Amino acid sequence: MIDSVSFLHSRGIVHRDIKLENLILTGEAIKLIDFGFALVSKPDESLKLLCGTPAYMPPEMLLKKEYRGPPIDIWTCGVVFYALLTGGLPFTAHTERDLHKKITSGIYHVPKEISPRA
Repeated sequence: MIDSVSFLHSRGIVHRDIKLENLILTGEAIKLIDFGFALVSKPDESLKLLCGTPAYMPPEMLLKKEYRGPPIDIWTCGVVFYALLTGGLPFTAHTERDLHKKITSGIYHVPKEISPRA
């Protein structure tokens, strides 16, 4: 997944909707799909559009601040890695408002069976 994201970023493309549902396992390869929110962006270009899946969105996007594309993709990769390690998303809530609060304040739990190295 990181190789795919690195490849995209090296060509100035940001995905902006990396999530479990947008990954396909093919043999030993992982393919990133669904480029509906993707765009070409300069590394220092500020973006404004709120897009993606709420549980994967980074705080700056939820706070409707300008953001840079590559860090958004890195954040969502972290959410995917957390889900792969734990079997669940790091930020969950019954309402979207509570979900936004948890994400913007960084409230999540790492299960004790997950090693500190992970």
